[in-house]
Formats: sequence, structure tokens, C-alpha cells
Amino acid sequence: METPDRPDAETTEPLRRAIGSRYLTYALSTIMHRALPDARDGLKPVHRRILYAMRELRLSSTGGFRKSAKITGDVMGNYHPHGDAAIYDAMARLAQPFAMRYPLVDGQGNFGNIDGDNPAAARYTEARLTAAAEALLDGLDEDAVDFRDNYDGTLKEPEVLPAAFPNLLANGASGIAVGMATNIPPHNIDELCAACLHLIKSPGARDETLLDLIPGPDFPTGGVVVEPRAAIAEAYRTGRGAIRLRARWEIEEQGRGQWQIVVTEIPYQVQKSKLIEKLAELIQTKRVPLLADVRDESADDVRIVFEPRSRNVDADVLMGTLFRLSDLEIRFAMNMNVLIDGRTPKVCSMKEVLRAFLDHRREVLLRRSRHRLGKIDHRLEVLEGYIVAYLNLDRVIQIIRTEDEPKPVLMAEFTLTDVQAEAILNMRLRSLRRLEEMELRRERDGLTEERAGLEDLLASDDLQWTRIADQIREVRKAFGAGAPGGRRRTGFSEAVEIAEVPLEAMIDREPITVVCSKMGWIRAMRGHIPLDQPLKFKDGDEGRFAFHAETTDKLLAFASNGRFYTLSAANLPGGRGMGEPLRLMVDLPNEAEIVALFLHQTGRRLLVASDAGDGFLVPENEVLAQTRAGKQVLNVRAPARALVCRRVDGDHVATVGENRKMLVFPLDDLPEMTRGKGVRLQKFKDGGLSDAVTFRREEGLSWPYAEGRTRTVRPPELDEWLGRRAGSGRMAPRGFPRDNRFG
Repeated sequence: METPDRPDAETTEPLRRAIGSRYLTYALSTIMHRALPDARDGLKPVHRRILYAMRELRLSSTGGFRKSAKITGDVMGNYHPHGDAAIYDAMARLAQPFAMRYPLVDGQGNFGNIDGDNPAAARYTEARLTAAAEALLDGLDEDAVDFRDNYDGTLKEPEVLPAAFPNLLANGASGIAVGMATNIPPHNIDELCAACLHLIKSPGARDETLLDLIPGPDFPTGGVVVEPRAAIAEAYRTGRGAIRLRARWEIEEQGRGQWQIVVTEIPYQVQKSKLIEKLAELIQTKRVPLLADVRDESADDVRIVFEPRSRNVDADVLMGTLFRLSDLEIRFAMNMNVLIDGRTPKVCSMKEVLRAFLDHRREVLLRRSRHRLGKIDHRLEVLEGYIVAYLNLDRVIQIIRTEDEPKPVLMAEFTLTDVQAEAILNMRLRSLRRLEEMELRRERDGLTEERAGLEDLLASDDLQWTRIADQIREVRKAFGAGAPGGRRRTGFSEAVEIAEVPLEAMIDREPITVVCSKMGWIRAMRGHIPLDQPLKFKDGDEGRFAFHAETTDKLLAFASNGRFYTLSAANLPGGRGMGEPLRLMVDLPNEAEIVALFLHQTGRRLLVASDAGDGFLVPENEVLAQTRAGKQVLNVRAPARALVCRRVDGDHVATVGENRKMLVFPLDDLPEMTRGKGVRLQKFKDGGLSDAVTFRREEGLSWPYAEGRTRTVRPPELDEWLGRRAGSGRMAPRGFPRDNRFG
């Protein structure tokens, strides 16, 4: 409310309304003046101002270059009061042939590259307009579009460009506004012109017909679209959708049965350097065992070489794996959100965008025709005055020589208008030739004929659309398939989905010997060496686990935190050195220790237990982990720790505690679970569990004895320790190992 009795009266309003109105103002400003392109010329304000400023600097496509710093400064000072870095970045993108299907700026110098390197500083580069940009600007001098004041009211700038071709679809656009975004792929001008001509001929054309003329995007970096036609049709009909784009590749024979894969085109907006880094990482982490090496042999073109592990590798399987794991395949999320008439944001279909362009071209044609009509009328008026002067040349000269104010005398004596009299007085003496009268009459007749044609054009819709069609054909001839760089670059293909091949199928099956030390250093020796063969370990370390395996096997590691970790035998370090710490291969906490390490066998069951005496049975298939973090199976709470992990082989369980009491009970008394704390195996007054094992009752319970011998206790002697689960048990037999373990 206003306070009239105070000289500095203030206006107050609720905070919600104040914030809402100001945020709405900001949102509309971002949407209309920054982030979304205009459907008519396909440009955002910053791009439109850059092109207009370059035109004002007379940087034509056939003229000289000017420093980018000069262009950026003019744009910033005259039209776009924002940071020079933002303006230069926008201009640099307009000059990048790998970003723009039809570049609008002709750059000289370092304007960045497909690797993702930034352009050189604006003081080092130069630029001028391209022929495509001049086609967008053509008609500005003929009142083709409205102009508005610039930001400080000292100059005028166009609200939209005349746009001789549908630049929005030809070069695409992307931007993030407030609450909305846009992402439009580039297309081929030849196909766009064909679709425009068809729309002129048949305004109610079906979307399917347009899809025949525009089968899909045409990216400047090429590639292969593998999206089904039906999905592309739906995206073009609704304005939203995703398009799968793959790199283009071929097999290059090297003789003697050797070959390699060469990628010649990569997907749009993928930085080649980051792509190479990702591929190298896949090789280093052995996620693609079929791939031996990747090399970047690119110069001006793209050439990425993939070297297979062996010549027996299936190229389709290898590339299918790389498509899944890297940016050799991307999904371009299309969202054709544009400004209709420069004001209203709307998600448009392909047909609506083309219709908006054609309607704009018609408006441009009408405005240019009216402007030309006015020029002709003015010239005809002047020509009529010239002809009168020539017919009465002696009298005109006499009036000019004798009268102090010849203009009103001429107007009164020959019934001339002010414009005609002024033109006669400004006429040069050299024009006073008899031949000039004939030329004036010829020019008058030609202009009169042109004027009649313009009047017919303005009065007939059919003539207007015919003229627009002729203009589009001229554009098609200048930038279409027959022009340099006009041919379609992006191809189409069906996505042959290669079923995900198990890792084991991609690895050569070779025998290895897995060795893991007490400190957790693991390695894989080639071949099956004797397990008792002496091996070298680091000082203070010694061997703990050793077993035979094959490179296609999976290893399971059970830790004292109750988690299972899965390792691929093919990814184990070689046996030439001391190996690598197991903790570097999985996310094993420093306080956790390895309890068991063994080969995975499908269908087997495991007995897991903690030193608190709790445990259960778990199917081995359920403990496989897909990530480095492993899989929590046995829940333990400090100070308890996971202690036992043994494969189930038998019908009874034997447990022994730290108090050396042993208990035997049926295996059926233990539940089968996939995760949990488990149930009590044996009860202890003090201490905890030392070991547990499964065995067949009729075969007896065995453990290692002195000097490599084994002792076995069979029924009925064994029945002395037989009881119910969770019982206390009885003292272990005489000769039971001192470490309280069954071996």
C-alpha cells in the first residue's frame, strides 16, 4: 500500500507474489531471449546478433576475414550485453564443421576440434560469413522482417532473419531454459527442401510421406542411425523421442588371415579423445577380452583402429560389446521445443516446424514484394519527371539558369511533383544526351511490367507459393546433394542385436594355478604346477591358498565381514612377480580378512558361520557378486566375525569350540538361507566357535594327524558326540589337532 504522507512512499506486496512475479519474468526472459531457438530462422538471439554484426562489418563469404575479437566486441557493444567469452564460444561453434551440418561462420585459425580441444583465443582467430549464413540474411535491406531497438536504444537489430532455408532443422539446436529444454538434431538441406516443396504442393501431407522425404537426421560427423523407422516416425510426429546412433566401422584385411577394425565416423557430439580413453579403460580392466588394443590414427579424418585378441574373434560380437560399453553408440534424445512466432514455446512435430518456416517465407516474400513495389513507384515517378525534362530540355535549362528559385517554377510550369523537380535539379550534365531519353523510356516500360507482376503476385496465393517454391529450388541447387558437402553423411541400418556373450566364452581356456599369500597378494601361474612347489613371497609373507583352475573360472573370496567377493580368473595378475593385493581388485575393507578363497561351482551349497557360533547353509549361486563391493551374506555384528566357509558334502555337521568341545548333529537341522545371521550351531559358556565341517556319517569324521596321517572316527564311536543342534557338546577325542580345526 502507498503511504501518501511520506515523501519516499514505498509499495509493498506479499513475498510469495513478489518472488513469483520476478521468477516468472526471469523464466520468460531465459525462454524467449536465450535458450530456445525461433522456429522461423532456427537461431537463438546470440547467434542472430553474431550474424547480423558480421553482416554490418561487411564480412561476406567472398571477402576478407576479420579478427574474432573485433567481431565479438561489436556484438557485445552493440547488440548482446553479455560476456565476451560466451559470445566467442557461440561464434566458434557456428564455425565448427563437426558441430554444424552447415557452418554459418567461416573460421580461419584454431576453432577447436573433434577431440574436444577448445578454440584459440579470439585475438588469434579470424572469421567471415559463409554462403549459408548469407542465405539466412538475404532480404534484410528490403524490409523482409521487423527491426527493434537494441539494448540501449541507439541501434536497430532484426527480430528474426529472413532465412532462405529451414535452418532450425538443417543445423539443429540445443538449449536448457527454465522448466523446459530443447534438443533438435541436424538434417540434410536437400531432403528438407524436398519436404517443403511437397508441403507447398500438398499442405495436408501425411507424416508418413514426409518421412519418405526426410528419413532421419543427417549428422555432420556421419555415423549410422539404427533406430527403427516406426520409432523415428513417432518422434517426428510428436516432437519427442530418442534416436540411436552408432559409429561407422569396417574390417580392414592385413594379409595372412590377420585383420583389424577401423572406425571412420563417430557419433555426433562425442569427443574423440574421451572415447579413446574409455576404450583404453575397457582394455585395461579386461571388460572386453576380445579386444587387444586400440589406436587413434586420425589426421584430418577419423581413424580409430581396433586390434582383436585373435583372428578367430567375431567382429560383430566385438563391436556389439563395444556399442554396449562405450559411446560408440549413443541415444540422441530429440525434443523439438521451439518458439512459434518468436514468443510461444511449443513442442512441435516435423510438419509443424516446416509449416512455420514456409509461413515465414511467405511473410518475407510479401514484405519484400511490397518494399520493391514502393521502390518501383518512387523510381517511376522520377522517370516521368526525367522524360518531361528531356521533352522540354531547352526550357528546363533556361529556367535553371535564369531563376533564383528554379524548383517551384519547374513544378508550376510542367506540373511536376516535389520529388520529380528535385531529381531534375540533381541530374548530372553528362546525362543530357538524346540517347538517355530512350534508356529512360526502356527502364520505365520494364519497371511498369515488373510492377504489374508484383501486383499480380500480391493478389494471388498460388503465385506466391510458386515463387516460394522457385526460391527453395534455388536453395536446393546451392546447398543440396549436388553441392560440395551436400550429400547425406549419416546412413541407416537395422540394429543387429548381438546377444551378450558370457565372459567365459570370450576367454581362451588355459590352465592356471592360483596362489594367494597370507597377506592377501594374489597371482595366477601359467599351467598346473605342483601345489607343494616352493614359491617366492614378500619378506614376512607366506603362502596360504593354492589351487588349480582355468582362465574361464570364477573365484569366490569370503571375508571376515560376512561378504562374498567374486573374481574372474582371467583378470588375475600374472605369476612372474609377487602378484597384486586382493584389496585392489575388490572393495575389501582394511579391517576385514580373507577367510576362504576357492573356485565357484554351480549348484553347490556352502556352510557359513561366525565365531559367535551362528551359521546357515547358502546356495553357492546366490553368493555371486556383480560388483567390486561384493555381496553381504552372513550378517555379523562386532566383535563377532565371519569364521567358517566350507562346501557342503555329507549329511552331518561337526563343530568344535575354543573350549575344545565337539558337537555332531544332522545337516537337516540347519536352515538354507540367502542372507542373515543364521541359527545357533553350538552353545558355549565361554569363548566361541573354532571350526565347523560337514561329512557323511557312515564314512566317519576325519582330521589330519601327525606326520601327514589322517585319523577317522566312525560310528558307533562317533555317536558319543552326536546330539541336537545348539548343544554344548563333549570334549574332543584324544589326538584332536591343537589348533582346534578339522583341517
